[in-house]
Amino acid sequence: MGKTILPTRKPAGSAMSNEYYKGKTAVITGGASGVGRSLAYGLGRAGANVVIGDVDANAMESIAKDLSSEGIPNRIERCDVTDKASLQSLLDASLEAFGQVDLVFANAGIGAGEAGPIWGFSEKDWQWCFNVNLWGAVNSISVFMPYLITRPERTHIIITGSGNGAYTVLPDVPIYTATKAAVHTITENLHYQVQMGGLPVVVSALFPGPHVVETGLFNSGRVRPEEFDKGVSGNETGINSVEDMKRMAEEFGFDLKTTHPDEVAEMALAGIPDGNFWLLAHTEDSMAKVQRRADMIINKTTPVPESVG
Repeated sequence: MGKTILPTRKPAGSAMSNEYYKGKTAVITGGASGVGRSLAYGLGRAGANVVIGDVDANAMESIAKDLSSEGIPNRIERCDVTDKASLQSLLDASLEAFGQVDLVFANAGIGAGEAGPIWGFSEKDWQWCFNVNLWGAVNSISVFMPYLITRPERTHIIITGSGNGAYTVLPDVPIYTATKAAVHTITENLHYQVQMGGLPVVVSALFPGPHVVETGLFNSGRVRPEEFDKGVSGNETGINSVEDMKRMAEEFGFDLKTTHPDEVAEMALAGIPDGNFWLLAHTEDSMAKVQRRADMIINKTTPVPESVG
């Protein structure tokens, strides 16, 4: 397993100044590591109760100990987002522990580690990645939205997507890209339906970045279920961590920039109180990619692949 990094910074901006999160309860799927872990600390340090659902036993044990050592009220539950009954149990446990849920972060996600031509990918990679990334988001909406719309106060559902799929297409991980393209269309449609229905739920799309985020996404095989085992140790790409990716980039003379998950959490928690739909940080390079894609569609030019970074 990759090294667990304990976040030290606090979320910035309006999230702290107006004490928006104080006394609220946040549920985070995939919350024991990566961006989810940073969100848990940011929310807890801002006065929220934190409920984490995850399948990584070691990471769950670690964050339970660390949150409690800081005096952050928490509940840690095993939750498989591919199973609606497991998500319902997470909601029930949250209500049992804290009496209410105010924010839901549908954050669980994996990378299948596919490599090579699309027509050669293992069906198990397709199935596993879609089960977690796409069906995990769909199941989270199906379980939590019926509860959130009953709350008299404003509530939030934040769905973690990716710029790779939502507004650009990188050719290195087609399965992951396909799942995140679908996740974003679902998130945006949910936002429209909530708006049209006048419901008291704010829908937000969270895009970790703006660079490659330093998480365990490349080491997702550590939680690959036995039913999706394809008999391969590690990723077929040879990249099993952000460090591997950096080394490979250096070999090709490319300076790979990365983003710490704390930075993602800070950005997200600053935007949520304002009801922002787009929770993302842009760079000049990322904005240029979006513009090139828009221009390509408008002008009907032949697509060319973008680079990672």
